[in-house]
Parts: sequence; C-alpha cells; structure tokens
Amino acid sequence: MRFLKGFYLTSRFLFIVVIIVLSFFFGYYFPILFFLSKILLVAFLTIIVIESLIIFSNKSGLFAERILSDRLSNGDENEIKIVVTNNYAIKTRVKIIDELPFVFQIRDFEINSELEKTTTKIFNYNIRPVKRGEYQFGALNVYVSTMLNIVSRRYRFEQNKSVAVYPSYIQLKKYQLMAVSDRLFEVGVKKIRRIGHSMEFEQIKEYVLGDDYRTVNWKATARKRQLMVNHYVDEKSQQVYSILDMGRTMKMPFDKMSLLDYAINSSLVISNIALLKQDKAGIIAFNNRVTSVLPAERNPLQMKKIVELLYSHQTEFLEADYERLAAVVKSKIKQRSLLLFYTNFETANSLKRQMKYFKSLASSHLLIVIFFKNTGLDKLLSSKSDSIEEIYNKTIAEKFSFEKKIIQKELASIGIQSILTTPQQLSVNTINKYLELKARGMI
Repeated sequence: MRFLKGFYLTSRFLFIVVIIVLSFFFGYYFPILFFLSKILLVAFLTIIVIESLIIFSNKSGLFAERILSDRLSNGDENEIKIVVTNNYAIKTRVKIIDELPFVFQIRDFEINSELEKTTTKIFNYNIRPVKRGEYQFGALNVYVSTMLNIVSRRYRFEQNKSVAVYPSYIQLKKYQLMAVSDRLFEVGVKKIRRIGHSMEFEQIKEYVLGDDYRTVNWKATARKRQLMVNHYVDEKSQQVYSILDMGRTMKMPFDKMSLLDYAINSSLVISNIALLKQDKAGIIAFNNRVTSVLPAERNPLQMKKIVELLYSHQTEFLEADYERLAAVVKSKIKQRSLLLFYTNFETANSLKRQMKYFKSLASSHLLIVIFFKNTGLDKLLSSKSDSIEEIYNKTIAEKFSFEKKIIQKELASIGIQSILTTPQQLSVNTINKYLELKARGMI
C-alpha cells in the first residue's frame, strides 16, 4: 500500500503506451508489426519493473529540505531555497512541486532538473507576499525517476509549515545600512546641509564604519593606538509619530498591495531613520476608533515594539473617525511633535470634511499629510484618445488628477505641509521631508 502511494506514472509512460496500442492495432493488417509490438510490450514491462526496483529499493534514496527565514518581508521578493540530496548510486531526474500558500494562487509551480549520483543541489525561487499575517506552506513534493523517466517515486517533506509575513524588514535593513554608511542618496534621498546645526559632545568612542572622518580625535587615537572619534548628539531629541489611517480609503490596491501596507512599510522605515537621528519614534493607528498608541521613545527595544505592533494589527477598513483621533492626540501627546499622517483623499470635498481636525492637530504639532497619486489615472492620461468614450474617460481622469493638486493647495492655505507621492516612492519622499525639516530646524 505504501508502495502504491509513492508510485507515479510519467507522461513518457503514457506516450509509449499510446504507441504500443497503435502498433497492435495496425498489427492486424501487418503481421510483422504485430510480432514487433509484442516484443516492444515485453521490453516496456521489463523496463518498468527494473526502474521501479531501482527507485524503490533505496528507502532513503532522496532527501529534500525547504529553507526559508522565520518571517517573510511584505511587499518584497523573498528568496526560498530547496536543498535536494540524491543518495542513489545513479544519475536521476527530479521534479519538484512545492505547495505554496493558497494566497499566492500559483497552481503550476514546478522545478525540473537532473541530479548526479550522491550529490546535493540547491534550487532557488522568489515569492512576493502582499499581505501581513500567517502563511501556511504545504508539502514539498519531489518526484524522482531514472534517466528513462517512465515511472517515478514521490517523496514528501516539510509538510504544513507556517511562516509569518511582517512589514518590510528588508526595506528597513536596506535604508538603515544606507543611513549608517551615508549612502541614502543612492535611493533618491537628497543630501541636505543643516544650517545653524547645534550638536552636543557626548563621548569619545571607537570608530565604526559610517562615522564622519571629520570627527576623528587624533589625541585619543594616539593614546589608544586605534582610531577614535568624537560622538555628538542633538541637544534635544524630538518626537516623530507615524499616524496610520486604517480606514476604507487605504484599502485601494496598487501592484496587488494595499495603500495601507505601503504606509506601514514606510512608517517602519521612517521610525528607524528617526531613531538613528537620535529622535523618538512612535505609532498611532486608527479607523472608527484609535486602535493603537505606541508612545514615542528612544531605546533599543523601540523598533521591536513598532515591528510587532504593525505586524499584529488587524485591519477592518472601517470609516475613519478623525474627530476621535484628534481628541486622543490632544490627550496623549503633550510635547510638540512631528506628525506624519498617512491617509488618502480622492476629492477636495472629502478633505474639507476633515479639515477642522487637521487644523486642530496642526495648532499643537508639526503636521505633514501624506497621500497618494492615482497611478492608474497617470497611465490613462498619457495614452492616446481615438474615440468619444476614450476622450470622456480621459477628461474624467484629468478631473480626478487635478483634485489631488487642489487638496495640496487647500492644505497649504492653512499652513499644513503635504506629500503627494506614488506608493513606490513613499519611503524616499517621506525621508526627504523629514531630513528637510530637521535641516531647517523645524523639529
């Protein structure tokens, strides 16, 4: 019974069977062909028996393992490795079918290859999750056969393995590394000279990669016989809050991922950059109520708290209550802070309904409203219009595109800065705005 569970016929088997049947059919008209058909059938059955004995005689003829990290990064290409070891004393063919989480809707995934005798081979593929949460991998199926590839044996490994999909920690690490090594300009972050910069000496420390060579303390270097630098900190640490609108307007998809998930990834990056710049970082999330308030702090565990909060937060995309948010911010945040408000408006009228709450927030804090360009409209605006219907659609698209600019002007008229950005440029544009404000001494 166990033998039958692992025994599979290949497409080559079916092809040969069809040829044998046809040869027997035509053998009724050509006797010599009938005789050859019988020889072919006997040879075919003999090969099946021999190949079955070869691949089933070795109980541990093949071993495979799926290697993936404990968590996946949302919105990024995550590498998955499959390590296959051939313990057979002959060269084999393998077909790998990995049962990916159903959310990917990939039903034709397979890898075909050949393995030399007693060798190990590594196969790589990438997956891009577009939602936070728990993902369930099924079995790792490996079908092995000889080079004749008439019958095959199925091996099953790594059954029912769960992995968590977190906000984009790959993006987080990338920006962190670039910030430490002063290479953020490579991703479009502008270098801004700070005017009237006031720094306070803290300590002399060993040089690490990324430290400014201009801060080298030569006297301490000579005494210690290793490179030492002066370490300075900003005289005052500022609070930076990322406010996440988790209402229905943030459910809009872009490249299969919701605007909210882009905002979450960006808030993760900007929080880390703020901490690296010696500021305090915090998170506020809301929809019909304020669901989470993580106070702005600067300590080694703050990023871990932010990551876990953003990962575990369940979103129902209800109508956002700006009034309740304004009340919570007023009661919870007493110190003037930078509020990076991630939301989305499609029309100026939708903004006007919330304008008084933005005014309330801006009266006590430095408020930056971050919302999104409709890239689908951009494609429509750049296309040619040859029919009345296409002209009509393009006119409507121009109206909605113009509404975004009106929203910016409305916010500017009451002294509120804003960022209108595409989802893919969200993190870069947010970092640029934050660094600009620090350079101008506004935070």
